[in-house]
Amino acid sequence: METSNLEYRSPLAAAFQSPHPSSFLASQTATPIPGRMSRKRRHLKGTEVSCCVKYILFGFNIIFWLLGAAFLSIGLWAWAEKGVLSNISSITDLGGLDPVWLFIVVGGVMFILGFAGCIGALRENTVLLKFFSVFLGLIFFLELTTGILAYVFKDWIKDQLNLFINNNVKAYRDDIDLQNLIDFAQEYWSCCGAHGPDDWNLNMYFNCTNSNPSRERCGVPFSCCVKDPAEDVINTQCGYDVRRLTDLERQPFIHTKGCVGQFEKWLQDNLILVAGIFVGIALLQIFGICLAQNLVSDIKAVKANW
Repeated sequence: METSNLEYRSPLAAAFQSPHPSSFLASQTATPIPGRMSRKRRHLKGTEVSCCVKYILFGFNIIFWLLGAAFLSIGLWAWAEKGVLSNISSITDLGGLDPVWLFIVVGGVMFILGFAGCIGALRENTVLLKFFSVFLGLIFFLELTTGILAYVFKDWIKDQLNLFINNNVKAYRDDIDLQNLIDFAQEYWSCCGAHGPDDWNLNMYFNCTNSNPSRERCGVPFSCCVKDPAEDVINTQCGYDVRRLTDLERQPFIHTKGCVGQFEKWLQDNLILVAGIFVGIALLQIFGICLAQNLVSDIKAVKANW
């Protein structure tokens, strides 16, 4: 049997027997491993989602989400206490504004926005992030449009405010939350009625007609009364029969200025504060939109390198 003339040489032996061992080793170590190197190259070349943007947006929205849930819970609890949830049709029975609506609407909007932004950032979901950006942008646009229209049509807004207050004056005793809201406004701005105390003649319990059997006839709510600093207990009957007096005789007992005029005066005195609050809210909205769009761009760039 013939022996083969071919001799097996290991790579290590070939390296030492090669006239240039270093070049041989370099060629061996430089041989690429296709799968590993391609993944490494893609990792080095590709972009990453910014953790800073992601978790700032997450924290920004989880606060709104929790606040929205709290407002919504308070609104639903108030409706449950008043029996509205057991009789939905009673929502439209109130002639004036039900303050609970403010909690329901504001809480619902904050809850939806917070949910979309929070989950969208955490799960890197571009659909939720785009919804968050568009919804927040729409709210910002509506606020801006409302502010411009309110400035241009100041007289019309003033007439609508008068009508709104008078409608709520009529419904003063129909809802406890509305009653508390009106009392708070009249106490805070030291006013009575939309234009003056005689606006309470629109309410069936306070009007001065002879057919009114109410003890509050020709009176005003206690929130119209001038407070005596020496009194520790609120006198809820201080406004009884006060509108039987002349305008001059009323002044020591009740506020004679209307709430519309007092509100306008308050706005003028606190214009910088009010403008600062609106600008701050607008900047927060713009900041949220920018963060969401930045995160969407990062996510798309990462997906493009897959």
